[in-house]
Amino acid sequence: MTAAHRDFLVEIGTEELPPKSLLTLATAFADGIAKGLTNAGLEHRTVERFATPRRLAVRVRRLAERQPDRAIERRGPPLKAAFDAQGAPTQAAAAFAKSCGVEVSELKQLETPKGVWLVHRGTEAGAYTASLLPAIVQAALDALPIARRMRWGAGEAQFVRPVHWLLMLFGKETLPCEIFGVPSSNVTYGHRFMAPQALRISTPASYVATLHKRGRVLADIHERRETIRQGVTAAAARLGGHAVIADALLDEVTALVEWPVPLAGRFDARFLELPPEVLIATMQDHQRYFPVRDSQGALMPWFITVANIESSDPAQVIAGNERVVRPRLSDAAFFWSSDRQQRLDSRAEGLRRVTFQTQLGSIHDKSERIRKLAQSVASSIGGDPRLADRAAELAKCDLISAMVGEFPELQGLMGRYYAQHDGEHAEVCEAIREQYLPRFAGDELPATRSGMAVSIADKLDTITGIYATGQKPTGTRDPFGLRRAALGLLRTTIERRLELDLQQLIGQAVAALPFAAPENCARDVYDYIIERLRAYYVEGGAGFEVTAEMFDAVLATRPASPLDFDARLRALVEFLQLPDAQSLAAANKRIANILRKSTEPVRDQFDPGLLIDPAEQILGEQIEAIARQVEPRFAAREYTSALKSLAVLRKAVDDFFDSVMVMADDATLRGNRLALLRRLQGLFMHAADLSRLPG
Repeated sequence: MTAAHRDFLVEIGTEELPPKSLLTLATAFADGIAKGLTNAGLEHRTVERFATPRRLAVRVRRLAERQPDRAIERRGPPLKAAFDAQGAPTQAAAAFAKSCGVEVSELKQLETPKGVWLVHRGTEAGAYTASLLPAIVQAALDALPIARRMRWGAGEAQFVRPVHWLLMLFGKETLPCEIFGVPSSNVTYGHRFMAPQALRISTPASYVATLHKRGRVLADIHERRETIRQGVTAAAARLGGHAVIADALLDEVTALVEWPVPLAGRFDARFLELPPEVLIATMQDHQRYFPVRDSQGALMPWFITVANIESSDPAQVIAGNERVVRPRLSDAAFFWSSDRQQRLDSRAEGLRRVTFQTQLGSIHDKSERIRKLAQSVASSIGGDPRLADRAAELAKCDLISAMVGEFPELQGLMGRYYAQHDGEHAEVCEAIREQYLPRFAGDELPATRSGMAVSIADKLDTITGIYATGQKPTGTRDPFGLRRAALGLLRTTIERRLELDLQQLIGQAVAALPFAAPENCARDVYDYIIERLRAYYVEGGAGFEVTAEMFDAVLATRPASPLDFDARLRALVEFLQLPDAQSLAAANKRIANILRKSTEPVRDQFDPGLLIDPAEQILGEQIEAIARQVEPRFAAREYTSALKSLAVLRKAVDDFFDSVMVMADDATLRGNRLALLRRLQGLFMHAADLSRLPG
């Protein structure tokens, strides 16, 4: 018999939810309900999420009306304890039968290797879904990723925002319950201004259409996002341009409105004399407007705002937005003019008054450390140390400008403009902007040598300094952005093909700290930075397939250079495609185990005169012959060809282990054979520790 199904709908009506968290909350709510249904064994189809500034909702299609019946089996006493010598049931058997709700005669027997037992087999009826749903919804709400919950009114309920209504429908049935002190109903509410009246939802299937037609609410967050995108694009096209639609802004605006109405506003064309980034920051970050560019990419004196109401007089709404943006742009114009009246380098002394971190001193102190590191990096990568030094000297000066004080997201960028105004070298100007690159995954990398040098130096100083103060990241807490800094440093080094001795640079950074760093600080910083490469490679960021074991095999050799790490890893991936690779990996694992268990010191070199077994003589001869070929290649980082050459050792290695007893009773023979294995292991360790690979 086919189980009955109904659609289920739950909606939590609230005060305005935080816009930047809305999609995360909606997704977590839907995922939590889906998880609860699965754990309860309730069959269902799709789980749909809905979200607006004032509601979180989930609809489940074709949810089973009850759990499936479940076969149960309870084991009772052993057979020998269940019946007496005359075959009559004992008290143990009677009590077990009573606990199962059956007669002793209805019990079965279960034969096991340990004996025969009485057992009760039956069927447990599944619970009705309606009785389970309130607890599933409550558990999903309790698990939402809310940093800080709030109370409201006189109750004890806590949520991200005060809750005003609760809708719970299972088919046409309203599920009676109370969540956050609010009783459930089949009522929702439309747009706060255009349709504030209560709306009765007859079935879950009618939810979206009812809100749209009668409530003036687009409940589907993805539909609303696309509606805004199309509306903004069309509005810009009517102006003869195209809208600048940043994904983050589109998401935020989607979370701010329930009934989007794009409107075009205008600002004074004189403000186009400002750097375009300033105009965009003003419109996007401060006003949530979409800027408009012409066909050549230049900004137009227009913006698109998205109202949350369909006004009978849209001209008034537009005029209001134009009045609001005008003083913002006037302030920006004033900052732009006043900042340029003072040379950028004259602000350097002011950085002494800005603390970077209590133990690490001021921003000026940090700049001085960056200057020395940037010169070292520039010298290593073929840059001009003088330009790198000047760029590092000016890099942080714009932090105390009026413009960056108002628009922190423009740091570096405004420094470039002010340096250009002062007549600084073009590469210095660009390096000031590039110091913060890459800012996020997939972002552009510094292009100039000075920019690369300052970017790497800045990130390395931050990581080293914060690590030395004992504030390394823990879990999700990373207030200084060390993870992002480490990965940005590594991406720049590897993708720009920069040859850098990371260990040497870390040592220099540690030595420049204004206090004595903890013991092993440099080693810990190296380990932390290189470990950030794991996700970069294992998750495919480098463009080729790498397993965690491959990464660990290279990591064990602790390459000083990230570029060297990359070369070794690429060579290892190619080597493992060879037919002999798995056998040699297994041999290296065996060698590592033997050497690890040895209780006596093992020499790095063996004595050919002490090799008496033909198999070890052949292996010894081949090792030395191959070593003369591959060691120069390893030194030149020709890892791929070197590893391929080592593959010819497979047969000699296999024959050695087949016929030679490494741990011989004779201490001299044993020590020499261990040294032979150490020599063999050392050849592979020039590239990677193959013992870390499976096999």
